[in-house]
Amino acid sequence: MSLSSCLLPFSQSATAPSSSVCSCHLAASFSNFPVSSRHYSFSRSGSLVLNGGGSNLCRRFCGLKLWILKSLNRRQGNNRKHQPVNELTTHSKHTFLSDDERGFAEETRAEDLRPEENILGTDLNDGFHKVGDLPPVSKQLSDDLSDVRRRASLCIAVVGATGELARGKIFPALFALYYSGYLPEDVAIFGVSRKNLTDEDLRSIIASTLTCRVDHQENCGGKMDAFQSRTYYINGGYNNRDGMSRLAERMKQIEGESEANRIFYLSVPQEALVDVACTIGDNAQAPRGWTRIIVEKPFGFNSHSSHQLTKSLLSKFEEKQIYRIDHMLGRNLIENLTVLRFSNLVFEPLWNRTYIRNIQVIVSESIAQTEKFSDGYGIIRDIVHSHILQTIALLAMEPPISLDGEDIRNEKVKVLRSIRKIDPRDVILGQYKSSSRDKNGVILNGVDPTYCAAALYIDNARWDGVPFLVRVGTGLIKHRVEIHVQFRHVPGNLYRENIGINIDLGTNELILRDEPDEAILVKINNKVPGLGLQLDASELNLLYKDRYKTEVPDSYEHLIHDVIDGDNHLFMRSDEVAAAWNILSPVLEEIDKHHTAPELYEFGGRGPVAAYYLWAKHGAPWADD
Repeated sequence: MSLSSCLLPFSQSATAPSSSVCSCHLAASFSNFPVSSRHYSFSRSGSLVLNGGGSNLCRRFCGLKLWILKSLNRRQGNNRKHQPVNELTTHSKHTFLSDDERGFAEETRAEDLRPEENILGTDLNDGFHKVGDLPPVSKQLSDDLSDVRRRASLCIAVVGATGELARGKIFPALFALYYSGYLPEDVAIFGVSRKNLTDEDLRSIIASTLTCRVDHQENCGGKMDAFQSRTYYINGGYNNRDGMSRLAERMKQIEGESEANRIFYLSVPQEALVDVACTIGDNAQAPRGWTRIIVEKPFGFNSHSSHQLTKSLLSKFEEKQIYRIDHMLGRNLIENLTVLRFSNLVFEPLWNRTYIRNIQVIVSESIAQTEKFSDGYGIIRDIVHSHILQTIALLAMEPPISLDGEDIRNEKVKVLRSIRKIDPRDVILGQYKSSSRDKNGVILNGVDPTYCAAALYIDNARWDGVPFLVRVGTGLIKHRVEIHVQFRHVPGNLYRENIGINIDLGTNELILRDEPDEAILVKINNKVPGLGLQLDASELNLLYKDRYKTEVPDSYEHLIHDVIDGDNHLFMRSDEVAAAWNILSPVLEEIDKHHTAPELYEFGGRGPVAAYYLWAKHGAPWADD
């Protein structure tokens, strides 16, 4: 081997594979190596010249390869155990040692790897570069070659990390995304709360809530360990400004100097939301990359408080940075609404007042599913304001010019602004009967309604005169989340006599069911086999669990994934929030003004009787419980 074979411009010699008998594969990235200053010099052209005979040079380069492998192995983190050099000679599938190389491995000891003898002055104990006054070529090596340490390209902070929502939903959703490959490998997860905890404490808290997908369980334990190793805790304390500053500093340490994006999930009480969001806006936004914040519903208590909240958020963030999340909008049913409407010719031509008699949106929670709504907000502010009105907007909107989030939001807000002022007589409130604490541990607060039924009308050319009937309740006989689109009667139906007395039974109906079993059902009339002419109303049934064997992602997983992708069509924009409050505020003011008492209904029953009369008033058949 000639000495000239080792005379290369440094940027080339660092990456070019060796063609000599040394068999040293130098494709690995490295930032320093243990070569004493007595073994190299610099030429006028800026090339590195390694001094010594061919044999010594060969053995030094082979030692370089072994040191790289050892250094890489040291920095793999908690998922792999450290291996000594002699183990690398047998376990690395990329390494085949010649006799000279093996001899060097045996004679190389710790003294050959002393930090003071490497040309970049790297501290091998912690892996952080300490580049000082370097020769020009060495500086080029430091700049050109990638650092072995992993830097975070995305940081996600969960503020309120020890709360029930974070432990039960947010962290499991983040791990599910990480496990399925929808988060970058170098993601960094931060939990922030006021408790005095360590990184290990947080990892222990969330460990029991993390599960791998049923449909693919490969490397579950390894992925879980990797995810937890990238999870960190920040004690935010009681001063939000100091806490967010500490969070930003920790993020900066992990991000390094590379471009990185940040997401802040604000799982905090409403009274703390503005202060937390503003301190993040002032102290913790990404210096290089985008920043997005996720805000949990409800979005204010009324029009005035919602306006103040929006004003505060927009003082620190742009509209495109704010994601107002409602987990019920992350259901597959909601995402499927636009697909069914705009990708199937059979539905869109019928999607108007000429063919549709009424549309019913039903969210019914059974005894087993009963949940307590946000304190003092009740079912109208907690569910109707966001989930129900957003569902109606997606059902009723005109085709957007594209699937871009802003284009869809533009069409949704038009629908919300077209909804007629609600007549208070078209709103039925209910509250289930219970002692101070029922058997599910749900505590009633004053007269906050647990049931709401209402009739809404959209004053535009497509939907003029078509009632949109809403019923939302908890503590009911059956758990169901459904949308019923009931079509009009067939004009001059030739088979009217064969349908029977109740012509409504022969009405076509499209049912989109999310729970209990996700399905798409179409009710049609068909002839019963036999010699007679008897008609029967049957269902064409697409049951998802029979048709698709994949596990359906949780709604939080779906929505967080949309935030990462920048897809905002399922998140309410500021003007949508304001338009929704304009619909509900007059009703809420009437309720407060007259101290309207909800109608009591049996816990585990069918809801207030008055709701049946409301359906009859608007000529709509009651969808069976």
